[in-house]
Amino acid sequence: MAINPKFIKKKQENEHRINQEINVAEVRLVGENITPGVYHTDIALKMAREQGVDLVEISPNAAPPVCKIIDYNKFLYDKKKKEKEIKARSQKNVMKEIRFTPNTDEHDFEFKTKHAIKFLEEGAKVKAYVHFRGRAIQFKDRGELLLLKFVEQLKEFGALEALPKLEGNRMNIIINPKSNNKKPKGA
Repeated sequence: MAINPKFIKKKQENEHRINQEINVAEVRLVGENITPGVYHTDIALKMAREQGVDLVEISPNAAPPVCKIIDYNKFLYDKKKKEKEIKARSQKNVMKEIRFTPNTDEHDFEFKTKHAIKFLEEGAKVKAYVHFRGRAIQFKDRGELLLLKFVEQLKEFGALEALPKLEGNRMNIIINPKSNNKKPKGA
């Protein structure tokens, strides 16, 4: 009966060398409850065993390599926890779009402005554009005035990234949220 190779457990490779995997003559030792300095590797291993923890190579490219006397599993746990916190804190940039035409009436303008305020308070960027169809491209000045009026309405909630620019049959602006308006989650 042959053993299927995909069911054989492979030895998990550590991202740091620990204990007997450290194969240099001397190491620079740091950590708690020890005097920092350069030690022979055997002495450093003995010190780690006496404390009941591991000798972990932190910086292998230094001369001599820097090692720390710590509990390796706790070290990995803390590292993963920090990475998870950093990932949670980093926010993905969200871009919301609002579309106008050169003939957008006042009620629609106010309605879309309220939506934009809500988006900016949530921390999303707002991309507003005026879409010109057919001969409406003749009214570029109306579109620009509409976008500038829109920015004026939102100046306390966000900041304009750049002046309106015409790209094809659209005139675009992007408004970045002011950072102090972000609502904490759960509020």
